[in-house]
Amino acid sequence: MLARHAGPDATFGARLLLAAAATAVAAVPFALALVLVESQWAPLRRLDQGTAESLHADALAHPDRVGFLRVLSDWVWDPVTMRLMVAVLVAWLVSRRAWRLAAWAGVTAIAGGLIGLLAKSAVERARPHLPDPVAHAPGFSFPSGHAMTATTSCAVLLLVLLPLVPRAWRPLPWAAALVTVVGVGYTRVALGVHWVSDVVGGWLLGLGVVTATALVFEAWRSDTGRRRSAVAEGLEPELTGPDPEASPGSPSGS
Repeated sequence: MLARHAGPDATFGARLLLAAAATAVAAVPFALALVLVESQWAPLRRLDQGTAESLHADALAHPDRVGFLRVLSDWVWDPVTMRLMVAVLVAWLVSRRAWRLAAWAGVTAIAGGLIGLLAKSAVERARPHLPDPVAHAPGFSFPSGHAMTATTSCAVLLLVLLPLVPRAWRPLPWAAALVTVVGVGYTRVALGVHWVSDVVGGWLLGLGVVTATALVFEAWRSDTGRRRSAVAEGLEPELTGPDPEASPGSPSGS
């Protein structure tokens, strides 16, 4: 009844908040990974330990690579760097008067960060303890904050900016996002500050956050009479027009 009288614009913000709150429940793959980690499932423990020891031995044998990995992990793909990119994107969307898309990007990034911190505090998993460590990191281990932030940030950037990229060039940003997300995970495990399952958990939880908020954005589009957009088109294909917020029936949206 309230939604019927308030209209689609008034319910958009409430739907975003509800999606953010329900992300942990909706992220079924992450929940499964969490159960396996908490139960200390033997095959997963062997995978984590074996990979950590193998990559640690490689790092000790090639110290020159460690410096490069730390630059990637601590600067290029650091969560602060990724969040700053999203913040610049939000500011640009506001300047374009794409209010709801800016709200979606901001809420997705903030929700991802908060949910990741809550998950870490709830699980309280210790980081790897390796002889002669090549790097150190504070806090708990599961899920990887670097992996989760890279996933949410790259997804936000992709889903917002894809309409501005010519179709022939769109494989490039997808490839860049994939390299970033996978690369972040590799650097964290190779530096000995995360288990493989930490990284996978960060990826899954990040995807859960983006999926939940993107579905809410699609619901708003349906409420305003806009067609459903494919992932390859981005969340708001109308972003290339003069007024991204214009309704389909308005003069600027026709």
